[in-house]
Amino acid sequence: MSDAKWHDQAREMWDSGSRKTIIPFFEQQVPKGDSVLDLGCGDGYGSYKLWHQGYEVTGVDLSHEMISFCQSRLSEDIERLKFLQADMLQLPFEDQSFDSLMAINSLEWTEVPADAFKEISRVIKPGGYMVFGILGPTAGPRNHSYRRLYGEEVICNTMMPWEFEKMAQEQDIEVVDSMGVYKQGVQTNHINQLSHELKQSLSFMWLFILKK
Repeated sequence: MSDAKWHDQAREMWDSGSRKTIIPFFEQQVPKGDSVLDLGCGDGYGSYKLWHQGYEVTGVDLSHEMISFCQSRLSEDIERLKFLQADMLQLPFEDQSFDSLMAINSLEWTEVPADAFKEISRVIKPGGYMVFGILGPTAGPRNHSYRRLYGEEVICNTMMPWEFEKMAQEQDIEVVDSMGVYKQGVQTNHINQLSHELKQSLSFMWLFILKK
C-alpha cells in the first residue's frame, strides 16, 4: 500500500495541511507499538500514517462507504491495521481494549458529546493517552450551519475547544498537553501574547492529549 492509494485531499491535509502536526503531537506521548483506536477515521489516511509510524491501529467510522474504501486500500501484506464500521456511541469493544486513542474532528458532531466521551473512555486502558482534535470557531464546517437561521435542519458542530476541555476536567480526565492549529496568515507573534481562551477562540482546530 502506498500514499498514492488514498484521497488527494486527505493526503494534503495530513501531509502538509491542517492535520500535519497531529501525528508528531501524538508521538510526543504515545509509545510506539501501542494499540490505537482511530475514531472517525474517514478515508483512513490518518490511520495509515499512525500504522506507518509503528502503531497497531483500528480505524472506526460511522460510514459504511468510508470503511469499504479503507478496506479496499489494504493489501495482504498489511498487518496491525484494520478498519471497522461502528457508532462511537455504541462501540463493539470490551472495556479497556486499546492502549490509546486518536479522534480528530469527530466527537464534536455527536448530539450529546458527553455521552460519546464516556463511551470512548470506556474502551481505553487506565493510563492510556487520548488525542482529540476539536474544530475551533474559524473552521469552515462551523459556518455551514448558517441555514439554521432560516429554520432549516442542519448538521452543526455542537462543541467548542474550551467546552471540551471543561467536560474532560469534570470527568476527572487529565489534560496533559494542548496546542492550536490556525489558518494560513496567523503568525506566532499574533497569538503568543493572548490568553489561553483567546488563542482557542482564533483556532481552526485545537489538539488535546488526555491521560485516562
